[in-house]
Amino acid sequence: LNQWANVVRWELRPRLFLRTTEFLWQEGHTCHATEDDARAYALKILHEVYEDFTVNVAALPSYPGRKTEREKFAGGDASFALEGMMGDGKALQFCTSHLLGQNFAKVFETQFVTETGQQEYAWQTSWGITTRMVGALIMAHGDDAGLRVPPRLAPVQVVVLVVKDEGGAGEKAAALAKQLQAADVRVELDTRDTSFGRRAVEWELKGVPLRIEIGPRDVEAGTATVVRRDKSEKESTPLDGLPVRVPGVLDEIQSVLYQQAEQRQRERTVDVTSVDDAIEAARTGFARLPWKAGDDDAEDRLNKEGVTVRCLQRSDGAVPTSPDEDDLVAVVARAY
Repeated sequence: LNQWANVVRWELRPRLFLRTTEFLWQEGHTCHATEDDARAYALKILHEVYEDFTVNVAALPSYPGRKTEREKFAGGDASFALEGMMGDGKALQFCTSHLLGQNFAKVFETQFVTETGQQEYAWQTSWGITTRMVGALIMAHGDDAGLRVPPRLAPVQVVVLVVKDEGGAGEKAAALAKQLQAADVRVELDTRDTSFGRRAVEWELKGVPLRIEIGPRDVEAGTATVVRRDKSEKESTPLDGLPVRVPGVLDEIQSVLYQQAEQRQRERTVDVTSVDDAIEAARTGFARLPWKAGDDDAEDRLNKEGVTVRCLQRSDGAVPTSPDEDDLVAVVARAY
């Protein structure tokens, strides 16, 4: 079962896009014959659906891992999540994928007939992602000038602005917009009768990946001014080559946004050896703490300081199948 729905809940401390009284989400449920099949499917959704989307579309890196027994979904056997770093170094949970075991199947009598004719309870999974990802996009990619939307996600990838509709600038801009549309680029032609400066700032604020400006002088020179949102640097480019060049530039912007977010996550994640060091590191970013280094009250000590274990990983970054594996590392941070 897969559904797209809205959810209403009483939120004591609402925060726009992150914790709201009503939010939209995608949620899925499956039933399986064995625990191994159910676990494999929960992890498949985590990696092949959610992580693929966050990395390759939203340009957001994350730490995939298993939730601690304290943090897992109540009533489930295990919870897996993607934990991303925002621009201020705090963590945000992108999504979760749960192994529910047979717990809910037994409550609701969800059974199936095996190949040998025996009735058994199903092994279930549940997984979801919400409009919280809009908040993640804003906080991870945004800058002081506004949004920066990855091209693969942007409803408008390119805006063509007519600086002044004189000297054939309007006609050139319209022709370029049609050529870009023919190249499967999502493009907007802006010929509004308002000041050029105001329109340029508006598109910058909205985070459109690429801005192409055409005025009378550009037409005379056979060029256009191109502004990438990831760099905000202006470049004069021959008009004739733009329809061919633009798709490649959009791919570059997509890569740059991911690389910037990944670099921030890498540089602001430190390896520590004690709970006290993890608490200190969480003031500015993430900490990776060997889970065996913490004593029985490690989570209590972290939580008391406003820090949580975002997820558990193996030392090589892989997602563990058990919370009792020897080489587990806790990804620790302050979170939204």
